[in-house]
Amino acid sequence: MVEKSKKKKINILLVIRNIIYFLLLLFLGFALFIKKKFHNVGFEQLLFTLTNPDGANYDVVWTGILFVFLFTFGIILGIFIIKKVFKFLKISVIFEFNIKSKKINKRFNYDVFKVTKFRQIAWFVIILILGILIPINMIDFNTYVKAQKVNSEFFEEYYVNPSEVNVRFDGKKRNLIYIFVESLESSNVSSANGGLFEESYIPNLEQLALDNVNFSNTDKIGGVIQVNNTTWTMAGLVAQTAGIPLKIPIDGNSYDKYSSSLPGAYSIGQVLEKNGYKNYFMMGSDASFGGRKDYFIQHGNYEIFDYYKAIELGYIDKDYYEWWGYEDKKLFSYAKKKLTEISKNDEPFNFTMLTADTHFTDGYLDSSCEKPFDVSYANSFHCSDNKIYEFINWVKKQDFYKDTTIVIVGDHLTMQEGFYKSGTDNDRYIYNVFINSSVSTENSKNRMVSAFDLYPTTLAAMGASIEGDKLGLGVNLFSEEKTLLEKMELTKFNEELVKKSNYYNKNILGSSYYEMLSDVDDSNKVIEQG
Repeated sequence: MVEKSKKKKINILLVIRNIIYFLLLLFLGFALFIKKKFHNVGFEQLLFTLTNPDGANYDVVWTGILFVFLFTFGIILGIFIIKKVFKFLKISVIFEFNIKSKKINKRFNYDVFKVTKFRQIAWFVIILILGILIPINMIDFNTYVKAQKVNSEFFEEYYVNPSEVNVRFDGKKRNLIYIFVESLESSNVSSANGGLFEESYIPNLEQLALDNVNFSNTDKIGGVIQVNNTTWTMAGLVAQTAGIPLKIPIDGNSYDKYSSSLPGAYSIGQVLEKNGYKNYFMMGSDASFGGRKDYFIQHGNYEIFDYYKAIELGYIDKDYYEWWGYEDKKLFSYAKKKLTEISKNDEPFNFTMLTADTHFTDGYLDSSCEKPFDVSYANSFHCSDNKIYEFINWVKKQDFYKDTTIVIVGDHLTMQEGFYKSGTDNDRYIYNVFINSSVSTENSKNRMVSAFDLYPTTLAAMGASIEGDKLGLGVNLFSEEKTLLEKMELTKFNEELVKKSNYYNKNILGSSYYEMLSDVDDSNKVIEQG
């Protein structure tokens, strides 16, 4: 009976050990997939995406799941085959040691494959440590945790609360069309004008940048320098519209499950609503993804037109689903209809759009797209370039154009690994152009610009007068004020953005942060009581 009990106990321990090995392989496979498919993704972005999955492109999700399981079972199968081969061939690896001394002359063998209890424990400990440390290093978790241990006073020193700034519109109020273009970089223009390729992937947007106002880090076409906590779509949207990074507390969960979204932020939508504007936000995906819907409704009472709204209005069938919802070809078509409708209203408008066809991996090509390049992703940018240019030309022919400022800007750098082989992240910048701006500047080149600066700059381009020319962490680029990136080193700037900020948690996250803390406290109590 004792022997049976002992054998049973050993088997249970063996099962537990194997389960742990299996979970470690899944974790490693997940980290490898993130590293392989997503360029330069930090843990904070990963945390935000995992906690806000609603509306995600499930093609990417299923690709990830398939990769992880193929990797895991591939490793398991490989180990099984190797063990069987060695056992069948009766292969053993023996190191022979010969110790000689005055009193001892002893020879002994060390069989590498001989299983002992000590070796099992040693290997388990080694694999457990490496199986945790290697993946968390790959997804940059250690950097995130380290940053959360230090409180930064960056916000106390530099943040200007937009709700307390006098923003004034004199004379006729201009409309705004703001186009967030997925992953659009100035890297895609020709090398002659500052890009990374001899032939331009976006010739029309390149010409628009040459003919209008493009804020650049060089004397050619350049753009916005990507900084920490602005590197994914929702973070880019928040940075450009509210002048703040999107920070995720490690002791919190997803934003979209709470009653408020960044309640302490004060965005361009709120400024414009206060000044009599009507705000609209149109995209071809599910607006709920990443908390976009709550953010825009709560910060400017935007009217949302997304994938589900298109179904509701009968624009597409309920079972239609292409790419992230519906493709950009339809997006621009619906945008024309909506602009024609709202331009007849008495109130000025802010019409914001978000494209998706140039999302990684490889982008999307509809039947109308030409394919002048060998690389699918390059063709996606080229096709998007044509669609945007055609849309801008349509806008220019409308009666409302004379009183409308257009801003075209990328939401962040692309995450597709290996696409820009000829350049590092330090050579890549987010595209921007201001068309039909009410103000001009001779100081648009050789600037150090972050996404935060686009917030006050857009309002200035619309003709607004901004007291102090600062909103959030951003500076009006049409003014003489220096940006924060022009006042401090990029490395220092990035370090401060990822550090814990008590000011941000209390004043920007506000009630939602305390709801997060409450959830964590309640969970801990349940665990303690259990």
